[in-house]
Amino acid sequence: MTLSTRLTTAVLCGAVVAASVPATASAHSTRGELLDVVPVSTMDTNQLVKYLGDYGLDASRVRFGVDAKRITYRTIDPKGRTTTASALIALPRNDNRSPRQAVWLHGTTGYRGSVASVADGNDRAAALLFASAGYLTTAPDYLGLGTGPGYHPYVDAPSTVTASVDALKAANQHARRQGEQPNPRIMITGHSQGGHAAMAMGEALQHDRQFTVGALAPIGGPFKPSLLVGKALNDEISNGVAYMAYWTVAWNRLFHLYDDPAEVFQDPSVEALFDGDHRNEDIFPHLPATMHELLTDTYFERLRNPTGTLRARLRDADGYCDWRPRVPVKIYSSAGDKDTLLETSAYCDRRLKQHHAQSTLIDLGPDVNHGKAAKIALPRILADFDRS
Repeated sequence: MTLSTRLTTAVLCGAVVAASVPATASAHSTRGELLDVVPVSTMDTNQLVKYLGDYGLDASRVRFGVDAKRITYRTIDPKGRTTTASALIALPRNDNRSPRQAVWLHGTTGYRGSVASVADGNDRAAALLFASAGYLTTAPDYLGLGTGPGYHPYVDAPSTVTASVDALKAANQHARRQGEQPNPRIMITGHSQGGHAAMAMGEALQHDRQFTVGALAPIGGPFKPSLLVGKALNDEISNGVAYMAYWTVAWNRLFHLYDDPAEVFQDPSVEALFDGDHRNEDIFPHLPATMHELLTDTYFERLRNPTGTLRARLRDADGYCDWRPRVPVKIYSSAGDKDTLLETSAYCDRRLKQHHAQSTLIDLGPDVNHGKAAKIALPRILADFDRS
């Protein structure tokens, strides 16, 4: 069974998505069930123009006021067990009873309280940007972030997809309760970790029974994690120590890469920093400057030459551009991105074209860093969504 088939089957049937979990696990009929709705904010157009401007976003396409709400819904964890997750939904205040839909998938965060449904920030601003232009917008928090229980399975695309698709189902339940029938075509975009997730979600929705993909526009995603691991080991990635520490801890919880944090970290207390309750300002001061200072020599060499489970999981994570979308794909990156690298976006573009997809790689330039890329790309993506 191919990676695409495994992921598609999981999303359609509600089955377990991690390869280590038996395929015989039963489907969950309550996946995507809306459990709770909490108002977050209400803004008119004048307030939105100011709000978006404060986050460096072009507000020229603001047309409607927006009601933002946090939803809680049922989904499954990486082992197929029923759990809950949260998401922000942003609803345009207009008279359209069949609104178009957009999904915003956020980038790396180690702190559960910094996601769009809980806190103001770049991700909430991105969701409100699309909603202010008329899109019912869903911004999933992912598992273990927001108000969801447990740990976040960082860069685990299958569980990110199930949580995100189920968030979309819950958002549509809420809209129908308000007398709306949302358009089933979903415009998908996301930044960094969310760029990788966007490709995975697009692949899943292409085979979904309820939704279809209307547009796909990832921004600066880590589309080839195996390459980024190698670059990080050479200290060639901005914030590479933080990414690698988070990734190592998260994947150990999923795939059991080590028995004791002392096997992999020079300072075993690093593991406790990635429990979802530590803010960036709590995490970064406790991390060393280089990978050799972070990792034991034994684990460093294991990452340099991965085998077994680690190698297989990296190969899977590299594969989310190995399919043929039915819609044109625009991949935004920049030569100035030292976090996820233009090179990995070029890899995704190349793999899509090898599968005969219509893909365009847009380099935002050498002066655009990882964080700035989303602010520049989002107005262009919104304009493209309007034309799709």
